[in-house]
Amino acid sequence: MTKPGADTTSLAPSEHRIQLRRAVVASTIGTTIEWYDFFLYSTVTGLVFAKLFFPHSDPWVGTLEAFAIYAVGFIARPVGAAIFGHFGDRIGRKSTLIATLLLMGLATAAVALVPTYESIGIWGAVILTALRFIQGVGVGGEWGGSVLMSMEWARDNRSRGLIASWPQFGATCGLFLANLAVLALSQMSGEQFLAWGWRIPFALSIVLVGLGLYIRLGILETPVFARLLAERKIDRTPMLSAIRQHPKEIVLSAFARMAEQAPFYIFTAFIFSYGIGTLHVSRNFLLTAVLTASVLSFVSIPLFGHLSDLYGRKNIYMAGAAVTGIFGFIYFAMLNTGSEPLIFLATVLSLIPHDMMYGPQAALIAESFTGELRYSGSSLGYQLASVIAGGPAPLIATWLFGTFQSSTAIAAYIAVCAVVSLVATALMIDRTGKDISGARAYDRRPREDSTARQPNPPPPQASAAH
Repeated sequence: MTKPGADTTSLAPSEHRIQLRRAVVASTIGTTIEWYDFFLYSTVTGLVFAKLFFPHSDPWVGTLEAFAIYAVGFIARPVGAAIFGHFGDRIGRKSTLIATLLLMGLATAAVALVPTYESIGIWGAVILTALRFIQGVGVGGEWGGSVLMSMEWARDNRSRGLIASWPQFGATCGLFLANLAVLALSQMSGEQFLAWGWRIPFALSIVLVGLGLYIRLGILETPVFARLLAERKIDRTPMLSAIRQHPKEIVLSAFARMAEQAPFYIFTAFIFSYGIGTLHVSRNFLLTAVLTASVLSFVSIPLFGHLSDLYGRKNIYMAGAAVTGIFGFIYFAMLNTGSEPLIFLATVLSLIPHDMMYGPQAALIAESFTGELRYSGSSLGYQLASVIAGGPAPLIATWLFGTFQSSTAIAAYIAVCAVVSLVATALMIDRTGKDISGARAYDRRPREDSTARQPNPPPPQASAAH
């Protein structure tokens, strides 16, 4: 049995496989819990928050206000990426992941206690906004650590796409659990669900945090970070170094996500306000459709991650962006028939083009950065997309529909996002199957090592990473 303080750079092959499995399971389960928290908010936003926290607003304006608070969580995610990216590259992936789990879980549980407008007026929305910001900070630091905890245990360069896709799989599991919890509790009467039933899934978050904490405490630090510690290659200011040394990779990573981020939150969050308010279908019908779509993603996300190992990250990713740009028009055409079978089918199919990008995405972005800056660089690039795409998407979709009274405008918005992603991805470097353990392959010109300016800098305490 390998002890927590063991040298992870010299494990026997059998021990390495055991640790790889543990890291993948810990990353996937932990990510599932964190995304359960985040998606729970997005699901409930479209169902009840406009009524509870903005009761005197016009329904369209109230929905815009509720989605504005929803967007705050996305604005906070680059902040979390900067904070936890720094510590992830300084003290280790494991310790940082434990901190993000606690932050996210406790903030989500606190949402269950927020008084509504009836009790304290506008202060309920203010408190909700603050908790949403804290949620976003936690998620902003979570993604990079989860992906690296899995990917950096991979010994075979030809399997990184599949291994890195498992934390992405956890996001879909979180979506499934969040919608399942709301669906189960929405069996109560509408008045009961609106009064207190919606709070229960948020309160359950504290139980899930305990489970995730238990799992994450039992894993080891990644061999890549352990090697960086041993070789004293820990950067003193990794986030600043990542911005200085990898500006192109950060910007391209953010724009490459446009076709994945914006449509996803239209397909999984905006659909509730559009489906109930415009299509006049039931809440439970939509919850069931999104649940079914997420179950299909259980297969498609790792499948496309694996296909990216075989055919290249960029090839699979760009195919997904192209399909998404076309599918937006098909999606709304199917919804607007008013036929429940076609609405259900459109919702179920909506995540397939997304998964074509989401499966290879983790490896595509993480492989763009050197080991000592990988947590900071990949987290910042990934989470900047939350500000320009994910957070504003339901808000923009609501505004477009209210302004033009046509879903075609929303489909056109999705197509524009797809074009942006195609261009950005085409400009990225594909490192499928290549060695990413060193810095040499990333350098297009000599760069100064930030640690070289310090005479024999003392490394951080190894125990902090365990």
